[in-house]
Amino acid sequence: MLTGLRLENIALVESLELEFSTGFTVLTGETGAGKSLLLDALDALLGGGSGMRLLRKGTERSLIEAQFTTTAPVQAWLQQQQLDQQLAGAGSDGLDQNGDEPADPPVDLVLSREWRSNVERIQSRSRINGVVVNRQQLLELRPLLLDLTVQGQTQELARPGQQRQWLDRCGGDALATCLGPVRQAVRSWRQAAARLEQARADRDRLERERQEACQQLEALEAAALDDPNERLRLQQDQDRLAHAVRLQEGVMLLLGRLVEGAEEAPAALDHLAACEQVLQQLAGFDASLGPLVERCGEALQHVQDLARDLERYGGALDSDPSSLEAVQERLALLKGLERRHGRDLAGLIEQRDQLRMRLSGGAAAALEALEAEEQQARLLRDQACSQLSAQRQRAARQLEEQLTASLRPMGLADVRFSVAIEPTPPAEEGADAVTFLFSANPGQPLAPLREVASGGEMSRFLLALKTCLAAADPGVTLLFDEIDSGVSGRVSGAIAALLRQLAAQRQVFCVTHQPLVAAAADHHFQVSKAVEAGRTLTRVRPLRDTQARQQELAELAGGDFGEAHRYAAGLLERS
Repeated sequence: MLTGLRLENIALVESLELEFSTGFTVLTGETGAGKSLLLDALDALLGGGSGMRLLRKGTERSLIEAQFTTTAPVQAWLQQQQLDQQLAGAGSDGLDQNGDEPADPPVDLVLSREWRSNVERIQSRSRINGVVVNRQQLLELRPLLLDLTVQGQTQELARPGQQRQWLDRCGGDALATCLGPVRQAVRSWRQAAARLEQARADRDRLERERQEACQQLEALEAAALDDPNERLRLQQDQDRLAHAVRLQEGVMLLLGRLVEGAEEAPAALDHLAACEQVLQQLAGFDASLGPLVERCGEALQHVQDLARDLERYGGALDSDPSSLEAVQERLALLKGLERRHGRDLAGLIEQRDQLRMRLSGGAAAALEALEAEEQQARLLRDQACSQLSAQRQRAARQLEEQLTASLRPMGLADVRFSVAIEPTPPAEEGADAVTFLFSANPGQPLAPLREVASGGEMSRFLLALKTCLAAADPGVTLLFDEIDSGVSGRVSGAIAALLRQLAAQRQVFCVTHQPLVAAAADHHFQVSKAVEAGRTLTRVRPLRDTQARQQELAELAGGDFGEAHRYAAGLLERS
């Protein structure tokens, strides 16, 4: 609820402070006095444009400040924006007068917008309880605080999804409980669909690459790669085969020196055998030489083993050029594969195994699983959307009845109204496109409201609509700017009755020229214009007594002075 408004250097207002209460408040005054200025100021305060046209000429500073009581939706928004803790300590050290932490967040919400001008430019800054906020935040907060309706207004009707949102509010809690599952189901389906789309893209890419992959796998399979160390082993084989003759010659020389002797010198084995015999003879004289005899015998045995191993090695040496050629061809194949694929032998084996899996049908099985997952998510999405659509159909019939009943007393006796719900691609708000259809005259077919309704019809429609929605968000203040313009006395009486009915649940403001509407108000402010010291100023004063209100209503009624006063007195008496 709006509880206060302060203006400084705004249009024709030099300085103004107003306090407001619950119920129905009207603002009246002569044309051009600045009645709509208060609504324009609130609009600019809550993100409605730059507000430059409202600034008073020749001043360095302008200010709009409004005070609201907070509601549960506003508090939830503050928490979502992480502003609640900032606001609790804004403008202070966060402690109460006793030095303790405050028990509760502030009850009131103070919004301000300040303009400061210098030679180069004008700067604007918006705050909530002293905390600087941006325009996007104000636009999000706005529908939780204010709902402004002006005559001929069609912007709201043209806003995407606006008519669906009105219908959903009319559906109440029963419809609201269906929206959560729809949003969750649609998000889950989108995730499943994205995974499936990615898998299909991967499959298509794989198909394009399949031929190349098959050729790669064929080459790797033909290479019969199994041992990551094969290249090192082949290098060793190549070195051995390339020097087979030199190795055989060396082995024969070693065997000659170890076994057969060379250049009339005895063989090493013969020397060791002779040494062993001498040690055995000496051990017969000194038993302490026994260990040396054993060591000499062991040395003889080791040399004999060495000779046998050399003999076997020499017999295994292959000096066939074809064997060397085979090893060199294999080495060249492995080196070529490594260069082509940019991997070592272990990486080639891993790549081959991956290609085997990709080309074996494993991807197809994964795709089938993702398709089944997407189909299940789609089914749950459609079921949730279907339940929401059923609730919207019920809410549509209810809204049609209530709106028609509200519109007929306001000079629209032959009005017809229908809510068209057409299927649309599922989204987080469901799978329904909602269009309000309207016909004000007999024989005129139903057509989209924003295309066929006149300015006066649109104003009355919005008033009736917001009366139907009054219970949905009672904490929001409603402001109507001359929605009763150009209607008859009977119709303005019906509008007044509807505004009073609406004010029983909501705080309502109305700028009006109709005495019937003004007389129905709980609170009445007069807006006037005066010239002081060569400057034109707008003044706003509350009319607190019956005489002042009667005078203002008589001014609105016009005509004969005496009749106008009697008419005004009668209106106030009936009200």
